[in-house]
Amino acid sequence: MKILVLGGGGREHALVWKLRESPRVEKIWCAPGNGGIAAEAECVALDAGDVNAVVELAEKIQPDLTIVGPELPLVNGLTNAFRKRKWPVVGPSQQAAQLEGSKIFSKQFLARHHIPTAKMVGAYETPAEVYRALSSAEFPVVIKADGLCAGKGVFLAPDFAAAKDFVERAMEKNELGPGGKRILLEETLEGEELSYIILTDGTRYAPLVPTRDHKRVFDGNRGPNTGGMGAYSTDDLLPDALREIVRSTIVEPTLQGLAADGIEYQGFLYIGLMLTKSGPKVLEFNCRLGDPEAQAILARLDFDLAEVLSDVAAGHLDPSKLRWKPGASGCVVLASGGYPGKFESGKSIQGLTAIGQITGVKVLHAGTKLAGETLLTNGGRVLGVTAVGPTLEAALASAYETASRIHFDGMHYRKDIGVHATQFRAAGD
Repeated sequence: MKILVLGGGGREHALVWKLRESPRVEKIWCAPGNGGIAAEAECVALDAGDVNAVVELAEKIQPDLTIVGPELPLVNGLTNAFRKRKWPVVGPSQQAAQLEGSKIFSKQFLARHHIPTAKMVGAYETPAEVYRALSSAEFPVVIKADGLCAGKGVFLAPDFAAAKDFVERAMEKNELGPGGKRILLEETLEGEELSYIILTDGTRYAPLVPTRDHKRVFDGNRGPNTGGMGAYSTDDLLPDALREIVRSTIVEPTLQGLAADGIEYQGFLYIGLMLTKSGPKVLEFNCRLGDPEAQAILARLDFDLAEVLSDVAAGHLDPSKLRWKPGASGCVVLASGGYPGKFESGKSIQGLTAIGQITGVKVLHAGTKLAGETLLTNGGRVLGVTAVGPTLEAALASAYETASRIHFDGMHYRKDIGVHATQFRAAGD
């Protein structure tokens, strides 16, 4: 098989890493890829969100399978263009990708199909409408920009002043781009978050191992939201009883709702959950693998990824093929100074060669580029140090030991990925 992977972040590096392990795979291209992916696949410089450019590339290289990593190509209709040409591709249609591309579409879908979620206050087209609604809102309130905002379009507003500031930046100063043109307000949910991702061929589905992401930039869940500062996976995140509730009240009603609406869904479906006292509720949908959740999930993979994704593209998913390593995994994101605000790129990265092949650890590149032989930073999230182990404590210890050997100017990372879970277990909860 010859495979094209679209995207250039940590998620795509994780996909390339595991696809390369398949004896079926002869060649992998990654567009645009990054400095780390370049050691494991042929990188092609193009904008993955440019459907015409990707179609042109695929006509030239004729991949046997294309896997779409990020959301933008999906929202722009890339899979529609591929399926029209009968090219095998993994990813939902443009219509289905609205579940991520529009928070308002997603909220209306959840309400229509009676799937548990936060109560919606309203959806608004102008700043004046939002300010009127906020003047009588119960705080804290959740504010969501409707469109794609690279993980930065959701804000938990503690009071009117903070809410007004976010809305001004999104709608009046256009800081979030077109994604901030419409605003959704909803009630605040309390509880633990959980990332529950499934793989479906449109008929059958298989759950991936559960993960938990860490969105805030600083330890103790402080500071602004990011695209994700780390994630971990362990089976006890989702006990059997909770797994059954998620399946029966959320996963299957979602798939049935999509079918009832005439929306064909194929590929990865990310369901962000809040585990509240009254049961799990949907926070959001993403139409692809999460990042950095993908790193933690794929580190535990124990099956031929190329074979299973080829089955998905052909409409023949066999859920029994998905097997997972026991134990746990963790991913610690090393970020540029200033991220998620303004940051500088082009910093030299040291320490990677000294790490070598530490057992159970893989350093996945998210925002890197090569300048000759020198590896430089090229994004907000730079590296994802990913490790597996028999326990979560062991996996995280390996990840942090490795992270401590890497350096670039301004580098920062959270020191408490997974700590909450390990404290729970220590307390016997």
